[in-house]
Amino acid sequence: MEEHLTVGRVAELAGVSVRTLHHYDGIGLVRPSARSTAGYRAYSAADVERLREVLGYRRLGFGLREIAELVDDPATDAAAHLRRLRGLLMEQRDRTTAMVRAIDAELEARALGIRTTPEEQLKVFGAQLYDTIGSAYPATRRTEPRIAARVWEALGDARTVLNVGAGTGSYEPPDREVTAVEPSAVMRAQRPAGAARCVAAAAESLPFEDGSFDAAMAFSTVHHWQDPIAGLREMRRVARRVVVFTYDAGTSGTGGGLERFWLTRDYLPEFAELLVGWPSLADLAGAVGGRAEPVLVPWDCADGFFEAHWRRPEAYLDEEVRRAVSVWTRVGPEAERRAVDRLREDLSSGRWTERNRDLAALEAAELGLRLIVA
Repeated sequence: MEEHLTVGRVAELAGVSVRTLHHYDGIGLVRPSARSTAGYRAYSAADVERLREVLGYRRLGFGLREIAELVDDPATDAAAHLRRLRGLLMEQRDRTTAMVRAIDAELEARALGIRTTPEEQLKVFGAQLYDTIGSAYPATRRTEPRIAARVWEALGDARTVLNVGAGTGSYEPPDREVTAVEPSAVMRAQRPAGAARCVAAAAESLPFEDGSFDAAMAFSTVHHWQDPIAGLREMRRVARRVVVFTYDAGTSGTGGGLERFWLTRDYLPEFAELLVGWPSLADLAGAVGGRAEPVLVPWDCADGFFEAHWRRPEAYLDEEVRRAVSVWTRVGPEAERRAVDRLREDLSSGRWTERNRDLAALEAAELGLRLIVA
C-alpha cells in the first residue's frame, strides 16, 4: 500500500502548524486523500506534492485564492509548477540583490555626507532586474548587424512581427510592421522615438488572439521569463512563424559553451548555477516545433551581451559593460568581484594572453548561442 504521512508529520516536515493544514483542508486547497484507522488525516505522495506547490506560492506572497487557481490548472503539471516556482524565486533573488546594491550605494553616499532624494530612497523597493540594469542598455547594448541579418532572414516573408521581451527595441526589423511586448517600464521608457508600439505584458500571457501575427521573435530574453516553455508556446499560438535567439544550456560538458568560453570556465563558475533547471535546447525548440542553429559571435560584436567581448577581455573590467548584462547581477556581488579581480590580475601578468593565445586568430567564436526557427 502507498505510504501516507500523518498531519502532524507533514506539519513538522513543512514547517507549518497543524491548524494551517486543517485550514487548507477546510477550504479545499489541500485535502488529505486518506484517513488513519483512528480517523486522523493522512497525506499521500500526491497530496504532499500539491502541498509543496501551495507552500511555495504562499511563501512567494501569493494569496490563497490565487494559489488555488494556479494549482488547479489542469494544463500545468508538477514539473511546470517547479519551473515556475524556480523562476519566481530567481526573480526574487535578483530583486533582493538589486535592493542590496541600492542600499550599499546609499550607505556609501551617506558616509560621504551625501543625502539621497526621497525618490531615490523609495526606488529601491520597486527595483526589478531590468529596472536595475536597464539604464545601462543604451550605452552598451546595440544591434549587431551580422546577427540581426540572421534573425531577419529567419523571419522569412513575414510582414507583421511580434517582438516578445522587446527591451529597448534592438533587432526589430525596420521593414516590417512590428508590435513589441515588454514588461519592464524602464525598458519601455528607453525605446527610441518612432519605435514600434509597445504593450506592457509578459511572454507567458500574450494579450493577442490566435494567429494574430505572421511571425513572433524573441532576442536574448527567454532566460528572464518565469516559464520559458509557456512563453514559447504562447509565441507559437499567436504567430505562424517563431524565431528565438537564446543560449544552449546543454553545452556545459567538455567542449561545450561553458568550457569554450574562458570567462565562465576560468573566472565565473557560478554561471553554471544559473542554468540549473533551465530547459534543454531540445525542450525549447520542441515548444515551438522548430530547429536550432548555431550563431557565431564576431570578435568585434557591437551588442554588449555577456559573450560579446570574448576577444576583448578588458571590456569585462568596465563597470558600465557589466551593468548592462543580467548575468553579473544574478551571480551576486561577491562572485562578480572575485571574477573581475582575478581577470584583472591575469591580464596584468599576461596569464590570460598565454592561456587564450589561440583566440587572436579567430574572427568569430561558437559559444553556445542558438537561433531557434519554427
